[in-house]
Amino acid sequence: MTTKGTKLSNPLFGRVLTAMVTPFNNQGEVDYDLAIKLSNYLFENGSDGIVLCGTTGESPTLSWDEQHDLFVAVKGSLDSTCKVIVGTGSNCTSEAVDATRKAYQFGADGALVVVPYYNKPPQEGLYNHFSSVANAAKDLPLMLYNIPGRTGCNLLSKTVKKLMKFSNILSIKAASGRIEEVTELRSACGSDLSVYSGDDSLLLPMLSVGAVGVVSVASHLVGLQLREMIELFLKGDMSNALIIHERLQPLFKALFMTTNPIPVKAALELSGWDVGNPRSPLSPLTTDMRKQLSIILKSL
Repeated sequence: MTTKGTKLSNPLFGRVLTAMVTPFNNQGEVDYDLAIKLSNYLFENGSDGIVLCGTTGESPTLSWDEQHDLFVAVKGSLDSTCKVIVGTGSNCTSEAVDATRKAYQFGADGALVVVPYYNKPPQEGLYNHFSSVANAAKDLPLMLYNIPGRTGCNLLSKTVKKLMKFSNILSIKAASGRIEEVTELRSACGSDLSVYSGDDSLLLPMLSVGAVGVVSVASHLVGLQLREMIELFLKGDMSNALIIHERLQPLFKALFMTTNPIPVKAALELSGWDVGNPRSPLSPLTTDMRKQLSIILKSL
C-alpha cells in the first residue's frame, strides 16, 4: 500500500538555492556591480539558483525600486540555466500582488512569497492572501515561505493543500525549524509540492523525509560541499553525506549566532567579499563573534 506522499517530488528550481545577501557600498547604497559578481560566483560554486530580496537579502530595508533594479542587474548577468527567484512577499496583499506581477512581467524564474508578517492573519486570511498573489502571478512558479519565528504566523499544511488548486503554487520553503513540517506537507499535498529546507543545519534530515533541496545561507561559503552532500544522499551514500553534514554544523550554527544576515555578511567580508554592513536597524557583528566566526572559517 502506498501513501499520497510516497513519490519523490521534483526539484523545481534545482537542489541548492542561495538566499543571496544584498551588497552595500560605504554609503549604504546597493552595490549592483558587486551583486552581479557575487551571484555569478555562487552559480559557479554549487548554486542552481539565486534567491534575491529574501530575509538574507534584507528585503525589509530595500525599497521596491531597489529590489527591482537588483533583480534586473542579476538576472541579466547570469547564465540562463541559473534560476533567479525574487522575493515578492509583503504583509500588505496589494503590495505582494503588484511585486509578483512585476516579477512575472520582467522574466523571473519564480517568486518567493513569505507569509504576511506582524498582521498574524488567520488561515482563511492566509488563503485569501496567497490566492490573490497566485492569480497575479499568471504562470510564474511560486515558492511559499513559512518562517513563523519571524512572521509570528504559521502556514498550516491544510491551507497549503487548499492553495494547490492554483497550478503555479508548486513549492515551499519550510523554515519552521521542525523536520515534521516536511512530512505534514507531503502527507497533505503529495509529491506535487517541492519542499525546500529553509535551514542549512536541517538539510540532511529533511532530505531523508522528502525535501528536494535547500534555500541556503551557508552556500555563500560552502556551496560545493552542500551540493556534494545532496548528491551523496541521492546516491544512497549516507555515511559520507553524514560526514559532510557533521563537518559543516559549526558553520551552520555560527551563521545564526545572531540575527541573519549579520554573520554571513561578516563571513563574506572575512573571505574577501566586501559586501558592506547590514542596514539599520541591524548592526555589524560584534568583535568577539567575529573572532569566533574567523576561527570556524579557517578550520574549514
